[in-house]
Amino acid sequence: MIRPMQETDIEAVVLIEQESFSIPWSKSAFIDEMSNEKAHYLVMEEDNRVIGYGGFWKILDEGHFTNLAITPEYRHRGLGKKLIEAMLNYGRTLGIDKVTLEVRETNENALRAYATLGFHIEGKRRRYYTNPDEDAMIMWLSL
Repeated sequence: MIRPMQETDIEAVVLIEQESFSIPWSKSAFIDEMSNEKAHYLVMEEDNRVIGYGGFWKILDEGHFTNLAITPEYRHRGLGKKLIEAMLNYGRTLGIDKVTLEVRETNENALRAYATLGFHIEGKRRRYYTNPDEDAMIMWLSL
């Protein structure tokens, strides 16, 4: 099940964030996002347990993906793709007609997954990521 994120989901989301990223967002960052009118987050549940989440900001007619992760034991099952599709569909209902995101240059799984959904690499942000220092590929999708 995929649904809008609620404040009661933040603890689970923070745990997934910590398991997934070398520089994870803090609990307070997610709390702040819940009151950000531009921010929209979804969670994926199985058996009443949050197993993934994704978020984006709506800026005019664009969606800017902020973060997305699936808990490690549920990866490689196509769930990330389903969550991205749900985020894109939700974005369409908000009037978004194009979406952008950044992906670590070495994250081949994510680059492939986004490409299968129609995202295209449009540029590179040098040294966008730290720990380790790495470039980001900028991807766009027209809805």
